[in-house]
Amino acid sequence: MSENRKTSVFENGLIWFGAGVSIAEILTGTYLAPLGMAKGIAAILLGHLIGCVMMFAAGLIGARTKKSAMETVKMSFGQKGGLLFSALNVLQLVGWTGIMIYDGALAADGTVRAGAWVWCIVIGALIILWIAVGVTNLGRINTVAMAALFLLTIVLCAVIFGGGMEQTAAGEAMTFGAAVELSVAMPLSWLPVISDYTREAQKPVKATAVSVIVYGLVSCWMYIIGMGAALFTGETDIAAIMVKAGLGIAGLLIIIFSTVTTTFLDAYSAGVSCESIFPKWKGKQVGIVVTVIGTLAAVVFPMDDITDFLYLIGSVFAPMIAVQIADTFLLKKKEEKKDFSVKNLVIWLIGFVLYRFLMTVDIPLGNTLPDMVVVILLCLAVHAAQGRGKKSA
Repeated sequence: MSENRKTSVFENGLIWFGAGVSIAEILTGTYLAPLGMAKGIAAILLGHLIGCVMMFAAGLIGARTKKSAMETVKMSFGQKGGLLFSALNVLQLVGWTGIMIYDGALAADGTVRAGAWVWCIVIGALIILWIAVGVTNLGRINTVAMAALFLLTIVLCAVIFGGGMEQTAAGEAMTFGAAVELSVAMPLSWLPVISDYTREAQKPVKATAVSVIVYGLVSCWMYIIGMGAALFTGETDIAAIMVKAGLGIAGLLIIIFSTVTTTFLDAYSAGVSCESIFPKWKGKQVGIVVTVIGTLAAVVFPMDDITDFLYLIGSVFAPMIAVQIADTFLLKKKEEKKDFSVKNLVIWLIGFVLYRFLMTVDIPLGNTLPDMVVVILLCLAVHAAQGRGKKSA
């Protein structure tokens, strides 16, 4: 990050509050409605606990080493091996940028009719403004935007939960394990992003903890809003709920600013990840290009069901962070100096295949936790075997 000063704990908290307040998270919460309120909340809390513990580990590695997310990946997978994850991360962040703009534009158009493509351009332009101003220079703009979002989201909660009885939600039946996995998916999607912001923190451990706690609580809140909307109003279209509630311009502000404050993190981090692949490229400029691509994609392509996309992110990045956790916190390894860590890349591939297999099995804890446990145990077993081999030689 090319900013001139370190971010405070408060600023990190604001950044991740903005990341959590998201139309995409509300929409994902609507998928959990068939479970009912009690089971749905349990799945949301359990999933976020699993996801946020991993998110904290990822953020702490970057905060302590002062490296961007994708530079920390090179520490475990090698200088060139880490480029695989940089490229995959850029692709997922371009995808997220398009999805977020698409969801925000549809919701905005449902509130104030102007054409979804017009709202795509408006949201895209605001994201570019946020990137251009920069994370550490947003200052009062971000504080005012977050305060407004907080108040407006409370109003939205009052509208959804203030009247009516819980209904049986329509939609495909969902197992508890699948709901946990969808709840893990959102914090998991920030794993290859969080270090891009915690590396600039004045107080690394505190800033990482506050970032993750604020994001986790707000994300749970968004999921519950979405699930509550489906259960208490019978609506899964958040714009329709706002129109019915007479929120009007206030509803429009929630939609636009929640989309902007989340999506600019995706776009900017895509730029930072590109710096890992092409060191001469500038993160800000690439982030602006990514926003333009995402805006065009949102205008052209339908992006209504993102569940497969969320599971793909999980299968790639859950085993990746498991290897990093084992290397950094358990094995206390130093940075990998080789171009490729073949051992860790093979373990990651096993974890990726295992995750895809576990998707076919219904596990109450979801796929991510069992997959990560297996990957971490594999790392420890291979390390122990190597140690015995060296002694016998």
